[in-house]
Amino acid sequence: MKIRGAVLRTVGADRPYGKSEPIDVCELELAPPAASELLVRIEAASVCHSDLSVVNGSRPRPVPMLLGHEAAGIVVETGPDVADVSPGQRVILTFLPRCGKCKGCLTDGKAPCVWGSAANGAGEMLSGGSRLSISGVPVRHHLGVSAFATHAVVDRRSVVPVENDVPPSVAAVLGCAVLTGGGAVINAVKPQPGMSIAVIGLGGVGMAALLTALSFAGVRVYAVDSSSAKRDQAVAFGAHGVYSPEEAASELRADAVVEAVGRSVAFELAVTCTAPGGTTVTVGLPAPDDLASISPLGLVGEGKTIIGSYLGSSVPERDLPLLVDLWRRGRLPVDHLISSTIPLSDINDAMERLAAGTELRQIIDLTKEDM
Repeated sequence: MKIRGAVLRTVGADRPYGKSEPIDVCELELAPPAASELLVRIEAASVCHSDLSVVNGSRPRPVPMLLGHEAAGIVVETGPDVADVSPGQRVILTFLPRCGKCKGCLTDGKAPCVWGSAANGAGEMLSGGSRLSISGVPVRHHLGVSAFATHAVVDRRSVVPVENDVPPSVAAVLGCAVLTGGGAVINAVKPQPGMSIAVIGLGGVGMAALLTALSFAGVRVYAVDSSSAKRDQAVAFGAHGVYSPEEAASELRADAVVEAVGRSVAFELAVTCTAPGGTTVTVGLPAPDDLASISPLGLVGEGKTIIGSYLGSSVPERDLPLLVDLWRRGRLPVDHLISSTIPLSDINDAMERLAAGTELRQIIDLTKEDM
């Protein structure tokens, strides 16, 4: 079938992206779903730093590639091996399919799926190959999803069904920003009454971590960012205190620190801000050559723990229903993360705004895209 989508053709283009236009919104061919796959009509997709990391080259991926991974939509068709999801169901798309059998999958979320990671790195589906093409030339998939499009074919293991009372925009943000930031809080920090938690970096993932930490009773939550506007926003969300990075380095010590920037300097600050006996949880994805320097003596002498948390150490089938329940009960106001709603044609400018740090989550409304 013919679809309309946003295809990255040039990696590392000059900024502003609205001028260089590395992403081309165009018509593509989408093959039918294979046996274990679904055809999904995308309703909402949000613009995430993992998309930007492919655009700017900090996370190298093969091109041409149809971007987008944080999304929700309605199942249109299922492959013959899919028996537990039906057409008409809303699903949250997740960016790391899990085979359920490899060494990574047996860690209960601590490590990524070996085969899912390999497929994502190659820009292919979990069962191999691409379902996308332009004039017969294959187009790569982004993280098994490729959601900046009117429709997507995805593996059954890349979706989690959700009730239709969850709006598409909320469902989309739950699938990556909240699963990553909130999952890190739930699975790696494991908040307890009396604990103090700091979040460094107040982008979409960091704000999601902040909101999730605030959903726990008896926990003090602090926010760190170089932007005074984002610090003000964190206060409005309920943070108990905010700091610039310089202030945090000298004044803030917390039982757990979640680093959500993806830069070595932020990771180093997170370790500094971790109190003796505390835990540093890093969820940001820096460039491969961005190396940090920390003191092993400080780790030993103060008994600190460092945890790497990919996708929030989450198992989506387990954790997304919990996050949906928190949202439904009003304890996790995910709506606060949505800063604007845009058309697909605005994707290059959206990447520029994200790179400039002026947006949390921009939602692409795919329901208004016609073929």
